[in-house]
Amino acid sequence: MLMNVKVSRISNGIRIATARMDSVESVAMGVWVAVGGRHEPARLAGISHFIEHLLFKGTRTRSARDISQAIEGRGGYFNAFTQEESTCYYARVAAEHRKPVFDILADMYLNPRFAADDIDRERGVITEEISMYKDQPHHVVQELLGELLWWKHPLGRALIGTEKTVRGISRADILNYKKSRYLPGSTVVIFAGKVDHEPCVQMVERLLGRASGGEGRAYVQAGRGVPQQDVKVLGKDIEQTHLAIGVRIFGRHDRRRYALKLLSVMLGENMSSRLFQVVREKHGLAYSVHSSMHMYADTGVLDISAGVDTKRMAKAVELIVREMAKMKESPVGAKELRRAKDYAIGQLRIGLENTGSQMMWVGENLLGYGKVISPDEVVRRIEAVDADDIREVAGQVIHHRNTSAAMITPGGGDPHAFMLREQLQALS
Repeated sequence: MLMNVKVSRISNGIRIATARMDSVESVAMGVWVAVGGRHEPARLAGISHFIEHLLFKGTRTRSARDISQAIEGRGGYFNAFTQEESTCYYARVAAEHRKPVFDILADMYLNPRFAADDIDRERGVITEEISMYKDQPHHVVQELLGELLWWKHPLGRALIGTEKTVRGISRADILNYKKSRYLPGSTVVIFAGKVDHEPCVQMVERLLGRASGGEGRAYVQAGRGVPQQDVKVLGKDIEQTHLAIGVRIFGRHDRRRYALKLLSVMLGENMSSRLFQVVREKHGLAYSVHSSMHMYADTGVLDISAGVDTKRMAKAVELIVREMAKMKESPVGAKELRRAKDYAIGQLRIGLENTGSQMMWVGENLLGYGKVISPDEVVRRIEAVDADDIREVAGQVIHHRNTSAAMITPGGGDPHAFMLREQLQALS
C-alpha cells in the first residue's frame, strides 16, 4: 500500500518525507504547516484560512497569474486547504516538472506578497464564501454542532471565521500571524510518486533552508474542562430538517480509535450500515443518513448526520438514538464485524492507490503523530478488534452527557429542542 517511505530533516528543522511509487509517472507534493482554526484567538477567527487564500495571490517575484500558468501550463493541478490543526498547499504534476513546481510552492510559503489591495479583494471573496455556506443547511448544522461540542473553545468556531472577524483582520495581523506560525519546526514537506529521496531533500534544503524560527505556539487544550452544550435548534425556511448528533470522544492517540472506527462503519458509514438500513430503507425517513469520525490531538467527535422528513423528524431521531444505544447494549455479530473490517480495510487500500492520497497519508501522519504509521499496522490493529472491544468503547463514549444535537428545521422553536433533549436521555 504505502511504498518505500523515507523521512529526513534539513538543517533548520523542516522535515521531508518521500513515498516512492515506481508504477506512476507523476508526483504529488505538499507543504504542510501545523496551524489551523484551533490556534486562532477569537478576534482573529478565520485568519488561517485567510492566509491560505492569500498565498495564491502572488509573491515578491510572481503574480497570481504567473503561479497558476506555471503549474497548470505544465498540466498540473494545485490547491490548498485549512483544517483545525493544519494547513496544506499541494500540487500534482508529471514527474519531470517536480523541480519548477516545488520552486513555486516554496516561493509561496516564503515570500507571499500580502499586498493591501489583494487583502481587501480576498476579504470580499471570503465574506461571499461565508454567505454561500449560510445557504447550505447541511453545512450550517455542522457548525452549530461544533459550537455545542466545544463551547466557547476555538474548536467550536467555524474555520472560515465570521463576517465580523474577517472584516476586522488587518494586514499587520496577517503578517504577524504568519511570522509566528509558519516556522520550520511546524512544517513538513511531502513528495509521493516517481521521486528519489535524496534529491528531494537537497531541493528542499536549497529552497526552504533559509527559513528561520522554531516551532509555533501551543494551542488551547480541549480536555474535559471545556464545557459542552446539549441542544440547539435553528428555524429556517427549508424543505427538510437537517440533524447532526455528535458524541465527544478521545483524541487520535487513543488505541480505542480502531474499535470506534469499526463501530462507526457498522452504525452509518455505508449502505449496509444500521442507520441506512433502518432510517432510510425500512422507514423511508431520509435520503442521506451517515456517521463519521473526526479526531484531533486531544479530542474528537463521532458524528451522525441526516436530512429527514420534517413531519416525521421525531421518529427519525428516535430511530437514530435507538441504534446508537444498541451498540453498547448488545454485542455485534461475527458476520457484521467481518463486513465492517473488510470495508474499513478495503477503503484504506483503495484510498492509497494514487499519489495524492499517499501524500495526504504521510503528511497527516507526520504532523499528527510525529511519525508515519504504516497502513499494514493499521490493518493489524483493525483485525485485532473483537466484539467485546466495540461494546466496551461504545459503553465508554455513547452517553447523553457526551452527546450534543443540532437541528435546522422550518419554524424552529422550543418544542423541537425539548424533543431532542428527551430523546438523548435514552443514551444514559
